[in-house]
Amino acid sequence: MIAAALTFAFACYGIGVLICLWRVIFAPSIPDRVLALDTMVVNMIALIVIYGISIGTGLYFEAAMLFAMTGFVSSVAYAKFILRGDIIE
Repeated sequence: MIAAALTFAFACYGIGVLICLWRVIFAPSIPDRVLALDTMVVNMIALIVIYGISIGTGLYFEAAMLFAMTGFVSSVAYAKFILRGDIIE
């Protein structure tokens, strides 16, 4: 039963990543692209965690945490660049 649930979760989050990628490419404005990119990072974190559950190792949970921190910092930097035009003051 857990294998079927993991397969369903892989499919759902995979489709979510593809939809967010489409939104990043074809969004009408820059804030929409930033939001889609941040949502895509969250979906990728979920995929990494689900893969760690399916393999049965804790290494992927640490990788997901590093990916989350990198995604957060990049989202903040991109938003700051949009607002001010400069990242480092």
